[in-house]
Amino acid sequence: MEKFLKITAILGALVSLSACGNLKNSDLANNPTTSTNKQKSYQTTSTNNNGYNVLLKDGKYLTSPIEGMTANTSDNSVDTRALESGLINLSKNQFSTSRYVFQEGQELSTGTVTDWLDRKSKDNKEGLNPVKSTGKKAYAPIILDQILEQDYLSKSGSSYKLGGMSLGLALNSVDYYTEGKKGVEKHVDISDARQNEFGKKAANDIVHRLRKHKATKNIPIMIGLFRKTDKDSLVGGNYFAYGIASANSSKINEWKTVNYRSQVLPTVGNEKAINSTDAAAFSNFKAAVQGYFPNISGVTATVRYQGKELTQMNINITTQFFGYAQIQSFSRLVASSAKKYLPSHAPVEIKINSVNDIQALVAKNSADDSYYVHVFGGE
Repeated sequence: MEKFLKITAILGALVSLSACGNLKNSDLANNPTTSTNKQKSYQTTSTNNNGYNVLLKDGKYLTSPIEGMTANTSDNSVDTRALESGLINLSKNQFSTSRYVFQEGQELSTGTVTDWLDRKSKDNKEGLNPVKSTGKKAYAPIILDQILEQDYLSKSGSSYKLGGMSLGLALNSVDYYTEGKKGVEKHVDISDARQNEFGKKAANDIVHRLRKHKATKNIPIMIGLFRKTDKDSLVGGNYFAYGIASANSSKINEWKTVNYRSQVLPTVGNEKAINSTDAAAFSNFKAAVQGYFPNISGVTATVRYQGKELTQMNINITTQFFGYAQIQSFSRLVASSAKKYLPSHAPVEIKINSVNDIQALVAKNSADDSYYVHVFGGE
């Protein structure tokens, strides 16, 4: 729940998009304070041992100017969170949480990323997506749909400086487009092999371009390749590879495969569970909570794995409860059943929803945590 409240607090502090400013001339404190002079004040938040501290400017969270920019309007919202959280997890392989603090990307501008996400053409030589097909040639799909930047800063004296950068390249598995005067929607599938080849070339093109800028000339740059799902998928996409351009290098020489997988439980049709033990645990939990009240509309889970290890289980329970006593009683039953049936070695988040809003949250952030219960509008 600490994680949930922290995210809520950060969202409340969002400000208009702006550049990072000169960190070398800034005042820095370990905890948020109010600046008493005209200099910009920078602070860091505190967090648990598993995550990054976040750099704040004048006590406010900096959002990235390229946040949410996509080449394709047919976006699946479940990809967005997986793109961001996955990149943070990959970044821990390169940028230690004890040495670096996190900040949303401030180096790439909206103009730059707009050009990069566009098709390459005579008018836009910076475009990374394929040249538009003409005549009777087969439609050339948009492959690169989004670029996510995360900055990692290290302490330098009494200030902080940019010590590294991570970029997530979101690659379409399906490109949706319209054709003809009536705007008939069509789509083209993009193979894993084509995503892999295109993504690695685009990554090296980006590294080469970044090396021309002073701020990113001599820092390690990590780039992850993210495979997006189709727009109707219930689970977000996953990273399938990442590479690192070491300081002063203009190329990624080695790529590492990432075995991230996601699935919705219960499985549908003949789909096989990624982990039968976890699937059985969820089935037992579902049976327990559905037997408590007759008006449970549905219980589903999204599970994420890194290799064979369960890294996250998110459960949604839809109810028709309206009374506070019902919600409170049910939430405690859910927590008890979660402790009894669900895997203990991974973070678990359980949202209890009505048709219109979330009624309660039951969660634990790690294997070491106990479940926290919060009923909204009540205790």
